Amino acid sequence: MTEQFWSDLRSDLEDPEYARAYAAESARIATIDAIVNALNDAAATEGLSKAGLARATGMSAAAVRRLLSAPNVNPTIGTVAELAGALGLRLTLEPLTAAERESITVPMRTPAA
Repeated sequence: MTEQFWSDLRSDLEDPEYARAYAAESARIATIDAIVNALNDAAATEGLSKAGLARATGMSAAAVRRLLSAPNVNPTIGTVAELAGALGLRLTLEPLTAAERESITVPMRTPAA
């Protein structure tokens, strides 16, 4: 069954609009996952619990727990910046590697037929 999935995906990705949407969603998911993992790692390094992080930011403990534990989150940049600041971090953007540009940027910029 897995082989069929990958075969279907390869076929679907031949459609520029599908490829664009797939690349955009893949980048969004990977970015949010990396940010949430980095926040969790930083909290652990700082010895700060989720409740402690909530106190430092004025957020509810439940909101911080959801953000750092739930499988499907979509935090605002403002929320991420506030949490990062409480952990002694700042947000920055970095260029994609050549391979990432090929799999993300190129499909997103390819016009639909």
